[in-house]
Amino acid sequence: MEKVPFVTLIMPIRNEAAFINRSLGAVLGQDYPHQRMEVLVADGMSTDGTRDVIARLAAHSNIPVTVLDNPGEIVPTGMNAALARAQGEIIVRVDGHTIIAPDYVRECVLALERSGASNVGGRMDAVSETRFGQATALSTSSPFGVGGARFHYSDREEWVDTVYMGAWPRDVFHRVGFFDEEFVRNQDDELNYRLIAHGGEILLSPRIKSRYYNRTTHRALWRQYLQYGYWKVRVMQKHPRQMRLRHFIPPLFVSALLISLLTAPFSTPCKWMFGLVAGSYVIANVGASILTARKKNWRLLPLLSITFVMLHVAYGLGFLLGLVKFWNRWGARNHFPFRVEVIRR
Repeated sequence: MEKVPFVTLIMPIRNEAAFINRSLGAVLGQDYPHQRMEVLVADGMSTDGTRDVIARLAAHSNIPVTVLDNPGEIVPTGMNAALARAQGEIIVRVDGHTIIAPDYVRECVLALERSGASNVGGRMDAVSETRFGQATALSTSSPFGVGGARFHYSDREEWVDTVYMGAWPRDVFHRVGFFDEEFVRNQDDELNYRLIAHGGEILLSPRIKSRYYNRTTHRALWRQYLQYGYWKVRVMQKHPRQMRLRHFIPPLFVSALLISLLTAPFSTPCKWMFGLVAGSYVIANVGASILTARKKNWRLLPLLSITFVMLHVAYGLGFLLGLVKFWNRWGARNHFPFRVEVIRR
């Protein structure tokens, strides 16, 4: 039997005691040869007993599980700490709130081998156990909700500009560098833009399956998409050639809405402008909500309209805040030393 590639699975997590049993359990239950796998958990200094749960799972696993300190507490610092210690020929990222299919690693390896891609991943199948979370899952799986981010809803194999989580040949990181530790959010977008700039290709494959348990409260969803919009500005500043019109639609919508609303009391044309902007959006929102609810669940119709509004306004407002915060950073590219010393064990 031909020897299969050695795979390192990296899990950047923090305070996942309530979910790590399921997510890490799915990693340890892979049908890929266990003697050709290792798991590195980059823990952002959890305070909720996460490490105790990991220790119990690791004690009954024949796959080596190592917990690494991640004092930076964010994904890129955790990924970099783990990449510096990884022994795998292939690197697979798994997030703490995701349950991967039993054949996830095998399908990632096969996709890399048959395609020659520099990064492969599957669709983000969002799920939830609460009504608001279910509405969020549907809205973030809709083109109206998330625009051109095809990994949220595509059901065919295709070349894309980013995927969910990711799996890479190890040498990709020697060519393009590690994760940019400036980014609290959007670090995967930034890495993928850098990868594409170096001639790499990214494959989305429906055979690579997982379930992502998304945000379940208004506050958590709002904060998540506010940060996505905020950090997207920095990504675009570092990679201006990757700008697309779709990136500007939410901030333009929020800008038009705010300006027309604030000036409406002083100008009749501005009143008409506010009515046009708000009315057009309401029609589009209701239409998209009805179409989505008809396919999935009519009971979620009112919540769908709310989650769509939250996605668009939070992202657009975050983008505008990012423009203000980083106004003087255009042309300021990479300040982080992407080359991290590899630790050989």
